Amino acid sequence: MIDLDHLTYPIVQISLDLTNIDEALETAAIAVEAGVDWLEAGTPLLLAEGLHAVERLRERFPEHPIVADLKTMDGGYLEAEMMARAGANVVVVMGRAHEATIRRVVEAGRDYGIKVMGDNLGAGDKVSCARWMESLGVDFIIHHIGFDERAMIAGLSPMDELEAVAGAVSIPVQAVGGLTIPQAIACPAHGAPLVVLGAPLVIEPDEFASSSSDIGEILLEITSAIHKAPYQRPGGS
Repeated sequence: MIDLDHLTYPIVQISLDLTNIDEALETAAIAVEAGVDWLEAGTPLLLAEGLHAVERLRERFPEHPIVADLKTMDGGYLEAEMMARAGANVVVVMGRAHEATIRRVVEAGRDYGIKVMGDNLGAGDKVSCARWMESLGVDFIIHHIGFDERAMIAGLSPMDELEAVAGAVSIPVQAVGGLTIPQAIACPAHGAPLVVLGAPLVIEPDEFASSSSDIGEILLEITSAIHKAPYQRPGGS
């Protein structure tokens, strides 16, 4: 059984933002070989393949935690339950969802033994949103600048408010949204020990396909550096 109650940080997660399960499995295998810790069934993959994507990842990688990035906005208990039954260890609920939805996802997480990530994408005050989601019982915070938002407003980065978000909560944080390789490696030092690798590092952002570059070599380099990176907890402790 996968234990997410006693984690050793930093942790590296690959976001499989692909639209084909065979390509996702191939990319995941490369990632696992390179030392990646967690596998994320990205939103495009879940839309294209549904629960089948989580089931196939669980079958192929029984020892690796699987994050289902469903971005739940309503029907919280049912969606979390479905992902848990398919083999997910972590589900994602949006901070812009109603309080009732977040509470229901958290309830399902407790009932089915899975963890909950609360995503602050689109929140007007991302720091307050993170603090609020923690008060409702989520286990992790995703500090997120969205794909479309970054395309519309040049220069946005989750690094900008990362330390403020990490310092506002007592649960682990991850930064998502167009990170460069140096930024990804630096995340633990800025209070975010859950490091997500996706577009544009290993996924082509405009095609939702595996990068044409040697992602195995890239993943090995980044993952090794992140695992060696010092994790600076908020407040310096």
